[in-house]
Amino acid sequence: QVQLVESGGGLVQPGGSLRLSCAASGSIRNINTMGWYRQAPGKQRELVATITSGDSTTYADSVKGRFTLSRDNAKNSVYLQMNSLKPEDTAVYYCNARILVRYYWGQGTQVTVSS
Repeated sequence: QVQLVESGGGLVQPGGSLRLSCAASGSIRNINTMGWYRQAPGKQRELVATITSGDSTTYADSVKGRFTLSRDNAKNSVYLQMNSLKPEDTAVYYCNARILVRYYWGQGTQVTVSS
């Protein structure tokens, strides 16, 4: 089992920045990848960015060049730095951890980009 606790969401103006944090606990040694997904109202949950145990990162095309995913192994945490935010980035952001074919999810944190 893996438990994920997220923080850092909020309201920001277009062009602004936010940093999301996710701390993992439990069976963290078995985690293959960690990352973030998001779900906007009326839309399916979509991948934002993931990082493997070997520090290989993957980004959605819509966030490339604006978002940066990083990890701190000492703190069992991953961070999503979001810059140049757009209204279309508005969504609930979920931290995710994968162990083989099993996915674990955080409770979600709201990010709203609006003037």
